[in-house]
Amino acid sequence: MSERGAIIVTGGSRGIGAAISKALAAQGYPVVVNFLSNEKAAAATVEQITGAGGRALAVRGNVGSEEDVLRLFEAADREFSHVYGLVNNAGITGGFARVESVSASTVQTTFQVNVVGAFLCCREAVKRMSTAKSGRGGAIVNISSLAGKIGGGGEWVHYAASKGALHTLTVGLAREVATEGIRVNCVAPGHIMTELHAAAGAPDRMERVKGTIPMQRPGTPEEVAAGVKWLLSPEASYVTGTILEIGGGR
Repeated sequence: MSERGAIIVTGGSRGIGAAISKALAAQGYPVVVNFLSNEKAAAATVEQITGAGGRALAVRGNVGSEEDVLRLFEAADREFSHVYGLVNNAGITGGFARVESVSASTVQTTFQVNVVGAFLCCREAVKRMSTAKSGRGGAIVNISSLAGKIGGGGEWVHYAASKGALHTLTVGLAREVATEGIRVNCVAPGHIMTELHAAAGAPDRMERVKGTIPMQRPGTPEEVAAGVKWLLSPEASYVTGTILEIGGGR
């Protein structure tokens, strides 16, 4: 039996990314854990995976940098037999701001990481996976947000707009490569209990908003990871161009 191809998880060292990395490793996939700055968290995630008998590699890089994206994929090429999957999880919120007060640099940085970064990673993944380019096929999952549908008004329209762009990227790319052995889907989480909210300046946000969720609670990173794991699996072989909402009914 040939070795399973690796799955690259951008922003894979903490929160949702770490949960995805560990869930995929438990399925037998080698995982490339991309991180930006928290080397300790990345090392801990890799150690948990390898300690459980899995294979993992931590690679530092800013997905908003084309040079870093190229290095990320080259590291995967060197370490593993081939790249089977990509999870575009890395992202930033740009903080809270109404449109009337958001800065140009905030909008540019948010889109550079969340949108340009996802495009660059998808480009490199398709080059390696496409059966039209002698690849073995594969699967891509973009991590967006329910904000991409709801709009983020009053908080972070800039962030929501970047996530809405991921929805369009997902559908368009899925149709573009459907005959090349590549499936492209998207997971849109709602309110998930991670460090993201505190990092954006609102550590009490989950408590404040849980009443707006029909299930009356935030989700967990593991619940998001379960959806990603399914979309990357053979069980989802006829699923492409789909936005899977994981938001407690919101």
